[in-house]
Order: sequence, then structure tokens, then C-alpha cells
Amino acid sequence: MKHRRALLIGLAALSAGGWARAGSYEDFFKAVSVDNAAGVQALLQRGFDPNSRSEEGQVALTLCLRDDAMKVAELLLSSPQLQVDAANAAGETPLMMAALKGLTDWLPRLVERGAQINREGWTPLHYAATGPEPKAVAWLLERGAQIDARSPNATTPLMMAARYGNEQSAQMLLQRGADPKLRNQRELTAADFARLAGRDRLAAQLAQAAR
Repeated sequence: MKHRRALLIGLAALSAGGWARAGSYEDFFKAVSVDNAAGVQALLQRGFDPNSRSEEGQVALTLCLRDDAMKVAELLLSSPQLQVDAANAAGETPLMMAALKGLTDWLPRLVERGAQINREGWTPLHYAATGPEPKAVAWLLERGAQIDARSPNATTPLMMAARYGNEQSAQMLLQRGADPKLRNQRELTAADFARLAGRDRLAAQLAQAAR
């Protein structure tokens, strides 16, 4: 009788979504944080949604790529239920995070699963230009990334590279046709971005190109 009652309680919790509330979300994102692929796999086998967002609005695959939890990342990418372009609360997709981190081996894998290279607002190219790896910038450009994509405040990938990224990325964007004359909503050009970072030589080059 006791076992039957426990079973009924468990089924009721599942039907009401109580299973997820009972700690599965916490267990899932804890397993993600420590790269515990076995723990994540067990939850997925029980029906946990790999596209679930944490209370902070984070997407698991994006977290994995950000924090180098690669065993869980591999597992999530293999899930047929994965929505590869799911964005977190900040609008970041897994492809954007891979671009920012310079994970060039992940870029084609994500795109093969359907990740979009071009999107409204901040794009993977903005993130690649901000990061350390010019090869990520080159890969995206070769596959049709919009070179002068404008963020919500009209910032371009060239501006991001000029201030935050690898200077080789800025050089590459300029050589491939990025427009150094463009200004963001604060009326700043790519040369201004470079000056703000103390990159005077790059700033001079960008200013010259904008004439």
C-alpha cells in the first residue's frame, strides 16, 4: 500500500511538471557547471529538455562553450531535441559564444546543425571580432557573414575588433571591405574605438582608410 501511494504521488508530480520543479533544473545546470556528462545524460534520458534555460536565462550549450565544459557540450550537440540557435537572456547563441571564444572547430559543427551566421542585432561576427582568434572571423566571412552588420547601437564588427579583439582581425576586416567611415549611435568610428583602447597605430590606419 505504501509503495502504491508513493508511485501515485510520483506520477502526479510528473503530470503537473513537479518533477522539474523538484530539483531537476538545479541538477541539470549543476552537472553542466562541472562538465558532468553522465549526470546530464541521465536527465536527458528521463526526458529533460536540453533547451531549458536556467533561472538566469542561460542556455546550457552556450554555458558549456563559455566555461569549457566540452564533454557536456558534445552530449548536448548530439541530442536530436537540441535547438542549436536557442538564445540566452542576453540574446547570445551557442555560435556567438563559440566565435567569441575562438572555438574554430565548433563553428562548422554548429552551422551544420542549423545555427544562423547572420541574425538581427549582435551577430556571431561581432563576437568573433571581439575575441582572440582571427581564424574565427575569416571562417564566418568566408561563409557569408555580413561584414558591416550593425548591433542595436549601430556598432560594427570592425569597431569591436579595433577596441577589444585581435588587431589582426581588425586588419582582416578592413582588407575585406569593412567600412571604416561608419559611426555608431555615439558617433564613434572604428578609429575612435581603437583610440579608446590605446591602439594608436591601428587608430591612425583606420582614420586614414576612412578619408
